[in-house]
Amino acid sequence: MKGMLAQVRSYERSVQLLMVNQFTINLGFYMLMPYLATHLSGALGLAGWAVGLVLGVRNFSQQGMFLVGGTLADRLGYKPLIVAGCLLRTAGFAALGLVDSLPALLAASAATGLAGALFNPAVRAYVAVDAGERRVEAFALFNVFYQAGILLGPLVGMVLTGVDFRITCLVAAAVFAVLSAVQIRSLPARRADGPGPGERGGAREKVLAQWRGILANRPFLLFSAVMTGSYVLSYQVYLALPLEVRRLGGDGAFGTAATAALFAVSGLGTILLQTRVTAWCKARMAPGRALALGLLTMGAAFVPLLLAAVVPLPDGGGRRWLAAVVPPLLAAALLALGTMIAYPFEMDTLVRLSGDRLVATHYGLYNTVCGIGITLGNLLTGVALDAARVAGAAALPWFSLAALGLLCAGAVLGLDRSGRLAPGARPAHSEPAKA
Repeated sequence: MKGMLAQVRSYERSVQLLMVNQFTINLGFYMLMPYLATHLSGALGLAGWAVGLVLGVRNFSQQGMFLVGGTLADRLGYKPLIVAGCLLRTAGFAALGLVDSLPALLAASAATGLAGALFNPAVRAYVAVDAGERRVEAFALFNVFYQAGILLGPLVGMVLTGVDFRITCLVAAAVFAVLSAVQIRSLPARRADGPGPGERGGAREKVLAQWRGILANRPFLLFSAVMTGSYVLSYQVYLALPLEVRRLGGDGAFGTAATAALFAVSGLGTILLQTRVTAWCKARMAPGRALALGLLTMGAAFVPLLLAAVVPLPDGGGRRWLAAVVPPLLAAALLALGTMIAYPFEMDTLVRLSGDRLVATHYGLYNTVCGIGITLGNLLTGVALDAARVAGAAALPWFSLAALGLLCAGAVLGLDRSGRLAPGARPAHSEPAKA
């Protein structure tokens, strides 16, 4: 822990602040969001379709606006978008606790999603710029703070929601309000390198020209498409693994505790091992190979579940409980390890593929592509889980997910060997057009 803190202190103050900010952002977000659906359906009595609509609007407004948020960050500077996002989330979270009509809830949910679209690309681009040549190590530390917020947030939220969900909303809003004030006061202004306001052509024309240039960057688009698989795989900690635990262990206290253990294994593993894993990988392999190893590890995470699916399930007792919890826990641990391996190199590769230009816009489009992939991937995973249950083919979803990891690892290796992931490996025609 002391070594990690020393690493954090070795970066500029802006990078240190952004790491703490990300912890606080996730703390506030995850103390509220895991309990929102229960509040909407229970205390407010909304129908299931209305609950799904409120949650879906938040996700859609965030994923759909990432490109706009990244573009604004590159044009206006990173700090204004980070502050604006935190202020908007302050208002959105407070509203979620104070309003009870469906239109007002939809507006509040949309605001919280748009807030994420504003500050997420800006934060990552800011870290990439100020970390310089130490981007890989910086993003490894960033992921530690990120996971720490995810780990602690639900625990705080559980305590507050036990009193009143509205208190949870107001505390989460207060967290973002304080965060906004700290950033306004302490975060240095930082602008991206890009076209200045004096260039000929209107602002709208220049933005469209920039977008056309990014869409012509084939290495970037191919990398985005391939890495979507990693997000589909890692998201199964929230979807397939909890469902499998509850299928085998039931919906009682054991199922709840086992599900919580999935997140604890993932979060604690990252906090304790991320910087060591990154240092080990950087010393022994090129970024492309590290990315492929991470994806391969994420695919291998589903092998324990695949093997367990072909073994007869015990009828009851401790052996059934072990069968319900051990393979999912191994899967969660391997998914966390794969993410630890890949994430810092993934963020660094995005900067290199952008040519160090319009970094936030590239991050924004990347997040949108991955968000669409997660939606489609979760839909297909759900279909596979249902089909497996109906057909009695329990191994089907786990085989499919393991194959996805293998396929994506091979695709990354192919991109790397063809030179598309190398610094400056960008076709001449993909340079953003000037308006």
